[in-house]
Amino acid sequence: MELVIKGKNMEVEKAAQDYIESKLNKLERHLPDIGEVQVELVQEMTKSAENRFVVQVTINSHGTLLRGEERAANIYAAIDIVVDVLNRQIERFKDKLYRSRRRISPLKRELAAEELQEERVEGKESRIVKVKRFPVKPMTPEEAADQMELLSHDFFIFFNPESDRFSVLYRRGDGNYGLIEPELA
Repeated sequence: MELVIKGKNMEVEKAAQDYIESKLNKLERHLPDIGEVQVELVQEMTKSAENRFVVQVTINSHGTLLRGEERAANIYAAIDIVVDVLNRQIERFKDKLYRSRRRISPLKRELAAEELQEERVEGKESRIVKVKRFPVKPMTPEEAADQMELLSHDFFIFFNPESDRFSVLYRRGDGNYGLIEPELA
């Protein structure tokens, strides 16, 4: 397991790094094939002292991403809470895998897709301020829905091998899902 710890608006102390490492190593008991774990610690200047520290953890296990984000009054409490959240996500993920008798297979190929995020500034012309690249795993729409739920996102971009094209799955207002399959004009 490769562990990457970053601090934002704070310096991460050695004691906190050791605590994070010991807590996250316990996750390997439940999910032994964890590749990379990214931990971001943020100290926000809020009025509310109980939400001052934010811990965000993203786990990459053969292309499957699990993500948890929690807030607390101190960094250690936030770490404990986010590890509990990730434990529940791992158990739910494994349960879905075993129930549907699917196996985690290694990534056969990596496909690149771009997520463009626009930031609107009042009185100014819109422009692209960030470009994000990430590997896209070939999967069915049902697998994409499971992945989107694990990440707690409202949309998910994936490569659909059934249609041999990129697709976007999104959560509709009524709680169901919508699927966008672009075609060249």
